[in-house]
Amino acid sequence: MTTRDPKSLIRLARDNGDREAAEPLDLGARVRELRKARDWTLEQAANQAGLARSTLSKIENGQMSPTYEALKKLAVGLQISVPQLFTPARREQVNGRMAVTRSGQGAAHATATYEHELLGESLTRKQMLPYRARVRARSMEEFDGWVRHDGEEFLYVLTGVVRLYTEFYEPVEMRRGDSAYYDASMGHNVVSVSPEDATILWVTSLV
Repeated sequence: MTTRDPKSLIRLARDNGDREAAEPLDLGARVRELRKARDWTLEQAANQAGLARSTLSKIENGQMSPTYEALKKLAVGLQISVPQLFTPARREQVNGRMAVTRSGQGAAHATATYEHELLGESLTRKQMLPYRARVRARSMEEFDGWVRHDGEEFLYVLTGVVRLYTEFYEPVEMRRGDSAYYDASMGHNVVSVSPEDATILWVTSLV
């Protein structure tokens, strides 16, 4: 696989509607929502965050933009991370959607170094891209440089033995049942080191 292959798979998923346009977030409304979810009064939430009640009131009503220090205090008080302050709660009703991909019936995308089989392809607005891959490559020389793309990635060895090469770590030999989770923007490649082509499960985040 060349450096273009993972990006093309991810681009394919996104072009198929796997990501929705983000709507502007009302930070004040989000903070109020988080506070009320905990059944806290303004005073209780302000005390938890170490902020003045008037300051929290102004933030909730959009009358002031909090500093980063204030955001950190809010996050600590609400027992969440700062990014979660900017992540809107899911309001849509749970719809129980599901996609079953029978063995060997995933969408196939073959390259010189891998055979990819996309899984769960019928679902739109996915948060991750799962695919099974047969690893044909036997050496790093078969790749056109490092593979890099946005997001995080999870790798699980299904059969055979692979060697995971990464830009910042020593190569790791992995056998059936072994797994790795890594930053996909870091250069990475996988080769088979067993007599037969190894198979792996890859899950790439789309957010």
